[in-house]
Amino acid sequence: MPRRSKKSTTNVKTLPTPVQEQLLIDAVCPLLEDQTAEIRVLCTMLSRGQAAAALAAACPAAQVTCHFLDAYLAELTREFAGASLNFETACSAEFPETPIDLAVIPTHSGVEPELTRDRLQSTHQALVEGGRLAVSTNDPKDSWLHELMQSMFDKVTRIATKKRGVVYIARKTAPLKKLKSFEARFTFPDHDRLITIVSRPGVFCHRRLDDGARALLKVVEVRDNDRILDMGCGAGAVGLALAARNAKISVTGVDSNARAVWCAEQGAAANELTNFNAVHTADGSCQGEGSYDLFLGNPPYFSNYQIAELFLQTAVRMLKPGGEIMIVSKSIAWYKQRMAELFDDVGTAESGHYIIAGAVNRRRQK
Repeated sequence: MPRRSKKSTTNVKTLPTPVQEQLLIDAVCPLLEDQTAEIRVLCTMLSRGQAAAALAAACPAAQVTCHFLDAYLAELTREFAGASLNFETACSAEFPETPIDLAVIPTHSGVEPELTRDRLQSTHQALVEGGRLAVSTNDPKDSWLHELMQSMFDKVTRIATKKRGVVYIARKTAPLKKLKSFEARFTFPDHDRLITIVSRPGVFCHRRLDDGARALLKVVEVRDNDRILDMGCGAGAVGLALAARNAKISVTGVDSNARAVWCAEQGAAANELTNFNAVHTADGSCQGEGSYDLFLGNPPYFSNYQIAELFLQTAVRMLKPGGEIMIVSKSIAWYKQRMAELFDDVGTAESGHYIIAGAVNRRRQK
């Protein structure tokens, strides 16, 4: 990302900083106080990049990259943290290839452990010899993360705070002797074919088929020449299965998670599908607005329906007049009410433990 004109980042103080990020600010900023030579810093963040922006402000010699898997979170961080000569955001399936001198990684005790292992291994690989890793957890009684750090580094310094969490700091002295692959491949039957899925940590339903996707596939029917948009496609299970059913349709999977898009693309290659493509986008937008025949979604349950609303608004925009939307959920009341305000002919169907809400787009051609 090109550098922009320097601007104050004092607005990072207006949003509460997650405890894990504050622990890192307190532990790492003193290490950078006398730093005058340029230092390359890589951060992952839990919120809006408060710790990354604080490190950039505390050490002008630091070139700080705040990395995200999710494009939506990356955009929010860019808007929130503001512009700076030595702070930027990046969003990709992997860390940037540039060697780094310092990595700052907050972790959450409830986050997928395999993702933490994957990220720390990637961080170790990116560090230059002598580079340091600072990692935090909100579990003051942590032992799991400590043992993981000890398995990767010769010496690990533990900085504990009562009832808040722990910071571990270590210096890279040698490459890891053995690298673990966290990629997984699994198959599931759909109609008369086995569908291969490629998944990685950080992607929805890593290593398994989501029950909501399975429920949706039981009721979806496709017709020749259909253009289908699968929003929040994850590793692409639904879209890949539909593309395999009928070579005369085209399926576009969209996701804000860069790693999910990578997995979906790998899945298309593994299944030898030429009628499926994946798009990395923060809001579901892609080429072909107003031209899709079918919109499919399995929205997440968090965010108080804000993401669900984004799904529905995207469907209104992307579907052709008369195009259909199908949403799968265990709790369908909100969808029925909101879809009745945006679409015509709202109906529901049960599929296992899930309910599918369907409707027809009422948008007219201009």
